[in-house]
Amino acid sequence: MTDLSKTFGKHSVDELEREQRIRRVFEAVAARYDLMNDLMSLGIHRLWKRTLVRLAAPRDRQFIVDLAGGTGDVAALMAAPGRRVTVCDPSLPMMDVGRARGHVGVEWLEGTGEAIPLASASVDTLTIAFGIRNVTRLDDALGEILRVLKPGGRFLCLEFSRPYAPVRPFYNLFSFTVIPRLGAWIAQAPEAYSYLVESIRRFPDQRAFQALIEQAGFEGVHYRNLSLGIACIHMGRRPPMRSTH
Repeated sequence: MTDLSKTFGKHSVDELEREQRIRRVFEAVAARYDLMNDLMSLGIHRLWKRTLVRLAAPRDRQFIVDLAGGTGDVAALMAAPGRRVTVCDPSLPMMDVGRARGHVGVEWLEGTGEAIPLASASVDTLTIAFGIRNVTRLDDALGEILRVLKPGGRFLCLEFSRPYAPVRPFYNLFSFTVIPRLGAWIAQAPEAYSYLVESIRRFPDQRAFQALIEQAGFEGVHYRNLSLGIACIHMGRRPPMRSTH
């Protein structure tokens, strides 16, 4: 029998299975993904995303990439004449939903976080909202983000995180009981939302993720908690080119 771990590389069989599972999840929920986000967060995710865009401070003549940008709601907030804004996402069904909405000034590019199909040092700002926890290899994705950013380019990541202790029990109860039932009722995909809740639970907390970003080579890494730590925006920069003289 063929040893698939040797054929595809160490740990890659599990990684391929996880990647395929994630793609099935987003294919299943694409049409109602934004509606489900509204229900799960009581609409607060839209305020979080606006905060992300405000901190990103998009400007003219910039090339901005929203990685794992799905239906393009964040990219649409950043789009304007005089700048290039691109959604890069592995899910064609999610991007098809976004295209159908006719977002003005948004380009669409198929690609994963581990293999971003862009030139090195080509991006001014890269954002990712609720997508980093779905990559198969987090270290590789952070390395790719660093690669495509220009020296001094900014990385901003909005993700669910570890809530403050007083609200944690209520948040966990809501996450593990209410959200999968909403998924079954609205999106008709309870398994998909059970996966999404589990991916939130497994994701590193604020300080652990900050350390991973720093280890990937970013500088000036810091974070800002939102809604008592339920969500968090991490920020960092690709270091400027060092003079050899």
